[in-house]
Amino acid sequence: MRQPMKFSKIPTATITRLSIYSRYLEALAQEGVKIIASDKLAQKCGINPAQIRKDLAYFGEFGIRGVGYFVKELLFEIKRILGLNKSWKMALIGIGNLGSALLAHQNFIRQGYEFAAVFDVDPAKVGRRLPSGQLIHHLDELEQAIKDKDVEIGVIATPASQAQAVAQRLIQAGIKAILNFAPTQLQVPEGMAVENVDFTVKLDNLAYHLTMGNT
Repeated sequence: MRQPMKFSKIPTATITRLSIYSRYLEALAQEGVKIIASDKLAQKCGINPAQIRKDLAYFGEFGIRGVGYFVKELLFEIKRILGLNKSWKMALIGIGNLGSALLAHQNFIRQGYEFAAVFDVDPAKVGRRLPSGQLIHHLDELEQAIKDKDVEIGVIATPASQAQAVAQRLIQAGIKAILNFAPTQLQVPEGMAVENVDFTVKLDNLAYHLTMGNT
């Protein structure tokens, strides 16, 4: 197997598609499918077969020409590449409607992501135990909890006005990766991994396509 490119050289879109491939391969494995042709996998993922081959080629050689991919083997390799062969502990800051919905989302656990600690500043929430079992801690306990629980990923679900201050505290606590649901762009040091999830941006994209379709 040839050596993969350095991580910084891998397109972000390729990493996103690897995640999509892993979801479908997981489902195929559960169905007992042992081998799948590249065109069949592409059809399920809604992606061109050549794109799948190109994405995988960044990391080595997979599958057998004329046969296809061994489902479990490819799933194992993609999970290894994405770092999904281990569990990741996360801290959630902001237990409003969105934060509560994230805690109830079962796919996090299935994919190896665990909310190890949750935080808020609302006195009416701090100290409560959620239906999911987590105790809501005050934000003042953030740094110590991250250290005690070996948290590696911070998840921000606060109002936009509070997000930057929360990000700073996460950074100071040693967090190197943030998933940001607040509708604002975070200012972080170089080397920090940040993913922004703004639902309104996605809605704007849909609105654009609807508008263009009606013109």
